[in-house]
Amino acid sequence: MNMKMKAPKTKIAAGWAFALIVPFIISSCTNRFEEFNKDATGLYQNQLNYDFKSIGAPLQQAQLNIYVYQPAWDFQLQQNLIADVYSGYMMSPTPFIGNINNTNYALVDGWNGYPWSDGYLKVMLPTGQAMATAKQYGYKDFYAWAKILRVAGMHRVSDIYGPIVYSKFGVINSDGSTDYDAQQTVYNEFFADLDSAIQTLTPLAQSGAPQTFTKFDYVYGGSFKQWVQFANTLRLRLAMRISSVNPTLAKQQGETALANPIGLLAAPADNFDVNIGSTTHPLNVINNSWGDIRLGAPISAILGGYHDPRLAKYATYATDAVFTANTYEGIRNGIAIAAKGDYEGYSMLANFPIYSAANGSANFVTLMTSAEAWFLKAEAALHGWAGAGSIQSNYEQGITDSFTQYGLSAASYIADNTSTPAPYVDPKNAANNVNPGDPNLSTITIKWDNAATPAQQLERIITQKWIAMYPEGQEAWSEFRRTRYPKLFPVVVNNSQGKISTSKFIRRINFPISEYSNNLPGVTKAVTLLGGGALDNGGTPLWWDTNP
Repeated sequence: MNMKMKAPKTKIAAGWAFALIVPFIISSCTNRFEEFNKDATGLYQNQLNYDFKSIGAPLQQAQLNIYVYQPAWDFQLQQNLIADVYSGYMMSPTPFIGNINNTNYALVDGWNGYPWSDGYLKVMLPTGQAMATAKQYGYKDFYAWAKILRVAGMHRVSDIYGPIVYSKFGVINSDGSTDYDAQQTVYNEFFADLDSAIQTLTPLAQSGAPQTFTKFDYVYGGSFKQWVQFANTLRLRLAMRISSVNPTLAKQQGETALANPIGLLAAPADNFDVNIGSTTHPLNVINNSWGDIRLGAPISAILGGYHDPRLAKYATYATDAVFTANTYEGIRNGIAIAAKGDYEGYSMLANFPIYSAANGSANFVTLMTSAEAWFLKAEAALHGWAGAGSIQSNYEQGITDSFTQYGLSAASYIADNTSTPAPYVDPKNAANNVNPGDPNLSTITIKWDNAATPAQQLERIITQKWIAMYPEGQEAWSEFRRTRYPKLFPVVVNNSQGKISTSKFIRRINFPISEYSNNLPGVTKAVTLLGGGALDNGGTPLWWDTNP
């Protein structure tokens, strides 16, 4: 382990010890709202009622922790050494734990409980507090807003582990355990929560009603319209996620999202950017200060082959002496690394946020873009869903919005019908190369082709969607598992001891060890919800992960 990780290591241990009490906090939260809803100054609900502080403050916490922006070591474990790597966006040059770690499928229990504990302590609990208070005082707008934030945070948790505690949150069985919901049940709950919230906020957006939560809103400044747009797009995202396993429900939910009069995220100004004030983006700390993350080989190969100008926005030139000048080179996932210095000189990430005229100058983390919305519409049109419009128009608008986000023009790129992802060459180890003709190297081009097969059209949509969502690895990893696109490179070193297939890639993260310590009956039942004979390991696919 490198020197930069020594300080976080102590914090990781302390944070994990704290995370062990999560089930006990969850188990009592619904019976202790009076205690939790006290402000730090000691003021009670009725004293804070006039300015909504007792409702708004917990929702501020939730917004800032869907994607934990500080401390950076927490985010490193919540997402960076899981989804950011598995998405193909990034790879660590650091051989953590003797190079036996998440990056090569030796899942580290001490790391992999953070998405769970962060989700419950920092999203589920505060949104629950806000919903209880809003319900007590009849503030339907805050109640709806809390529901949207809850789904935005907790669908990410479910898409990592599968079954989670959601509808039974705070309900304790006689043996002290808490029951999980099967993932299909969780998704039904997500849709119900979004439907309720959208029905509440849509008429407020249409009527121009006075904004009520502006001072607490770190994303849209209290705009009912933009929150409805986000909720509709989130609904369409989740509908698309289940389109293979339950196409009937997916179509119904997707068409409902598309039919809402407020619409979806429509332009880069609608992007879900969480303002984090003066705090630097956590990726900057991990990338620049610690040197623990670098660009992934798939994105350097795909964007390099496409001559994609966004590559210069996403990364910096490699500095290792083995490369010629002005070369972008990512690190392949799951390779043999003896020392950090071996690969530290490969391409660093560009600093975040990447400013442009479209997104202003605030520090922020981006969790959803209008480009994603257009690509979702393109896939919805591919499925024949009502209200989706033209596949080609949506596809090209998705590319255009992504380019606009970075102050670029997409015209010549959209017309390119010859460029394909480039082979990957690692000058330090030929065993890591991905050569022409390799089945893991895509041959898909950029320009839309109405004569292409549905599989080729889907690959084209998802590949461009994947490029546009960078650096949001959680959604990118989920979509790769759902569709198997874009084509990524399998690990070279697989330390899973046969639990995870190299060719099928990692499918999920096992349940936290804290659950086995504090909620054994609940987590034991949850394992059975993964499917007949399923095991709690990284090789077991989630409910919606049915693409062979």
